[in-house]
Amino acid sequence: QATEDIVPNWLLATPDPNVAIGYQCEPFKVEMVIRGYMSGHAAREYKAGRRMLCGVPMPDGMKENDQFPEPIITPATKAEMGDHDEDISREDIISRGIVSEHDYEILEKYTRDLFKRGSQLAKKRGLILVDTKYEFGKTKDGKIVLIDEIHTPDSSRYFYAEGYQNRQDNNEPQKQLSKEFVRQWLISHNFQGLEGQILPEMDDAYIMSVSDRYIELYEKITGKEFEKSDTSDIKNRIESNVQDWFEANFM
Repeated sequence: QATEDIVPNWLLATPDPNVAIGYQCEPFKVEMVIRGYMSGHAAREYKAGRRMLCGVPMPDGMKENDQFPEPIITPATKAEMGDHDEDISREDIISRGIVSEHDYEILEKYTRDLFKRGSQLAKKRGLILVDTKYEFGKTKDGKIVLIDEIHTPDSSRYFYAEGYQNRQDNNEPQKQLSKEFVRQWLISHNFQGLEGQILPEMDDAYIMSVSDRYIELYEKITGKEFEKSDTSDIKNRIESNVQDWFEANFM
């Protein structure tokens, strides 16, 4: 709703806290990743000595969590379930026919405009939108729309703006809100989704800490208090709310 003036999106309604109803779309098989800061995957590539990411140059002399001179778009192929997304360049996307040049130019523009809006919204809440990814699809009538969630910890990384520069100047880790802490926990338990690795089991205390971090980001970015829904009879609650919506809109 905060970005529908920039790009049309798939969402129609949320009749229940666990349900989103939207237009069925044919997804583009690329994720549009945009990075304003050299963090996460980009930082790992940089530390490995690489200065090109998805065909986009990264300047020399940067350190982890520095801001790029301009945000860079580093797309990834949309992997099948269970597989890993892979970096890919703009040129390869177009030459391999994954996305037409005309459509890709539209995706690039939408990506930059959405990132600009997301950064503005984050700034109002004392946050820095570090990097994120957007997914797009086409409706049955061929219209390009934004699909899936945006600017959540599953797709985005945030820093707290207060103290950001001091932490950079002192070579200290940034205080962040993202799922990176989950990724680092997995890495520390020898799991990166590689063949032969065994998924470690999270205990209840750690799972609760993950939930608390997600709630913190929700409240921070929206300015609203998170309300936990009644889950005592969740199956019937969902069925009732969805049925009520369909009856109100299609019957």
